[in-house]
Amino acid sequence: MENQKRHSMPLEDYLSKERSGKRVLSIQSHVVSGFVGNKCAVFPLQLHGFEVDAINSVQFSNHTQYPNVKGQRLNERDLAELFDGIRLADLPAKYSHILTGYCGDASFLRQIASIVRECRQHNPKLIYVCDPVMGDNGKYYNGIPRELCSIYRDELLPLSDVITPNAFELSQLSDIAIANERDCLRAMEHFHKVKRIRIVVVTSGVPDETTENKSMMHCYASEAIPSAVDTIRVRYFRFEFPLIAGTFVGTGDLFTALLLAWLEESGSDLCHSVRCTISSMQSVIRRTSDFAFAISPDPNIQLRELRLMQSRLDLLRPKAEKINFVELNL
Repeated sequence: MENQKRHSMPLEDYLSKERSGKRVLSIQSHVVSGFVGNKCAVFPLQLHGFEVDAINSVQFSNHTQYPNVKGQRLNERDLAELFDGIRLADLPAKYSHILTGYCGDASFLRQIASIVRECRQHNPKLIYVCDPVMGDNGKYYNGIPRELCSIYRDELLPLSDVITPNAFELSQLSDIAIANERDCLRAMEHFHKVKRIRIVVVTSGVPDETTENKSMMHCYASEAIPSAVDTIRVRYFRFEFPLIAGTFVGTGDLFTALLLAWLEESGSDLCHSVRCTISSMQSVIRRTSDFAFAISPDPNIQLRELRLMQSRLDLLRPKAEKINFVELNL
């Protein structure tokens, strides 16, 4: 009922709503042209009323699916210097959330762990949302060192409140091969019970053995609920929604930023937050797909850049998309 009230709030009132004390430090990639990393995360979070401070792990002319890319990568010394300035401005105590995405360097990633720990000393209630970007579709992205996996597993995940891996990343981080839904749930359980992570959302890539309908996609979400002393009960959910034609870059970055926003807005109502996130994603992707395929039957990567600016209302007011969800048992 409370979430319905939030959705029925006039848009003007929602846009003028102040999120006192809600400030996000977002550390991920940046492109001059196009939409990935911080270009996908900062604007939606600001639209939802968050103050956002962005550190760019890389600054590229465009994302790496283009044939030519120019730009720079930050190293751990660059990150440490930037955070020194943040520290001198007394900002670490003001962060309510830290959001991290693509970080292609091992020492840079370790420096992030140090930053999370320091900020949490100032604010024990700080929420860390980690998108462990490493690869997809059964392989690592070009240029991603394999050692990032162990750093995520041993240093970043134990600090995380929310993680958003795809199925490949879930498998690499848990050492569990993901061949079906049950494998996915077992890996999610591992993160809750071993790493003590509160929320796990597997954004894509889990093989579907339940249906021959390849026109649908699945997303899985789980949350740890403390019960008796030193025991954790885990709730699992599957979300099913239509597959939209085309291949698009930056969707995972946008998904994680929107999930952060809706978890805060809903008071950590996981199902509501994931449904709102998927609904907004579907609208953005459909608008992008319609635009691209209206111009060409085989649209190039530039035509398939996310239509984020054209989807402002959808980021704030998710439409009633066809999203089925069910609670699962392991």
